[in-house]
Amino acid sequence: MRNEVTDAALGLFKVLETGEAALAAQYVHADFSNREAGVSPAACALPGPAGVLASGAWMRSAFSDLHFPVLDVAHEGDRAWVRLRMQGRHTGPFVLYRDGALDRAIPPTGARIDYEHVHVLRLRDDKVVRHEAVRDDITLLGQLGVLPPGLTVLRALAWKLTGRAARAAAGTAATAARAAGLAHA
Repeated sequence: MRNEVTDAALGLFKVLETGEAALAAQYVHADFSNREAGVSPAACALPGPAGVLASGAWMRSAFSDLHFPVLDVAHEGDRAWVRLRMQGRHTGPFVLYRDGALDRAIPPTGARIDYEHVHVLRLRDDKVVRHEAVRDDITLLGQLGVLPPGLTVLRALAWKLTGRAARAAAGTAATAARAAGLAHA
């Protein structure tokens, strides 16, 4: 049965897929926080809809045709659990950050990705106010050719040595900042 909790939970993933600001305003609380923002550009840690819009832009810059088919939704009180798949094609650099700085950039591989997540959401006023996730990152890294180490790892090292990873990180951060509506992005 669909209700406000389910609609808001599913709406969050539509925002990530589409980058639609109106949907973000409808489904994301002004006090929204994302526990998972530590591996993304700084703009993704912004509170409210801006952070979600930045997160979607960051993911879409790496994965074209990004979508999140929902497998299951459960809710109780102000919490919702969403089990879904993240699917797309790796057509842009997948830039990961640590403490706001470049951690690694995985050059585009053209690989299809399809792996499972479980998201834990807290809601307030029928909007998502808190996000946490449990992702199968090992499967993602395998699909991108990072695990086991192979050609993708060598390409990533070459990107780092030539400065291309740093340029990709700066471009990705700027894309996320623009999506968040930051004036000087």
